[in-house]
Amino acid sequence: MVILGVISTTVWIVSIVLVLGALAVSIVARRINEPLIALVALLPVGLAVLKIAFQFTIPEPAHVLNVFSALSFAALAVFAGGPLTTLVLKRASRGQKDGEFGGILVQGKGERTSREVLRGGAAIGYLERTAIVAAIVVGHPEVVAAVIAIKGLGRFSELDNAEARERFIIGTLTSFLWAAACGAIIVLPGGSLH
Repeated sequence: MVILGVISTTVWIVSIVLVLGALAVSIVARRINEPLIALVALLPVGLAVLKIAFQFTIPEPAHVLNVFSALSFAALAVFAGGPLTTLVLKRASRGQKDGEFGGILVQGKGERTSREVLRGGAAIGYLERTAIVAAIVVGHPEVVAAVIAIKGLGRFSELDNAEARERFIIGTLTSFLWAAACGAIIVLPGGSLH
């Protein structure tokens, strides 16, 4: 029984280290503007999804490890979501130039110069992913609908251009899906808090 406890604790610690490693790589990816290396974040999330899907059970560790695992996945949701969303947007927009403040440059009908829209996406992304994970963890996923509504209303005036609408939809869906997946890993049976 003692050996099983040691093995269980070791597996939980290794999984937490894996999540924290992916988190660190994601933060570096954002800092050096190389979103491709943030794909490392898919590894712990993929393994957790497989663990949950195939109902692979690891004996419960000390409560502190459960909590630390949940916090690690929450941080991964918030911080890895940025570079992963950037990567998806870069693949989808193919050559579209970013503005000085992280938005995109668009030219409206009859306009001679380009203007930057969808600025501040990184800061909004951190907030929306935090809200989504928190809503899922506390058991109120309906809050996600409010987050979507607030974001849509806040950006409505900037969505008069097809490129802006496309980027908004792709970025929002990528960010939301990432946060929801990480939040689900925390609360689903077999996840961090179960």
